Amino acid sequence: MESGFSDKVEYNAFTQKWSENAQLEKCDSLAGGYTSELWDFTRISVTQNDLRELKEIWSHWDGEMKQLFYHNYGDMSYLLDIKVDKSLFRAVAQFWNSAYSCFTFGNVDLTPTIE
Repeated sequence: MESGFSDKVEYNAFTQKWSENAQLEKCDSLAGGYTSELWDFTRISVTQNDLRELKEIWSHWDGEMKQLFYHNYGDMSYLLDIKVDKSLFRAVAQFWNSAYSCFTFGNVDLTPTIE
């Protein structure tokens, strides 16, 4: 059992190294000449929803209910207090690579995560 686990760890490390080397050598896995058409049909409109009702619900929950929410959804409740920076959002949106579902800055890819 122990050797099976270390075999998987070794294989995963090998696969990760192979993947990193392939990306460094080839820089891209899209067909040559591919051009994103995102800007041809995309319009960005940034609006901040009114979150007062959700904030009120959150404030009425006791500690146990909040812990249950944290357990199921992580730190998502902190998003209630985040203001969207419209200028930053518009600036970063131009780097969105829809083919990879990530942001691309030169040869660096950045994948968005919630946490």
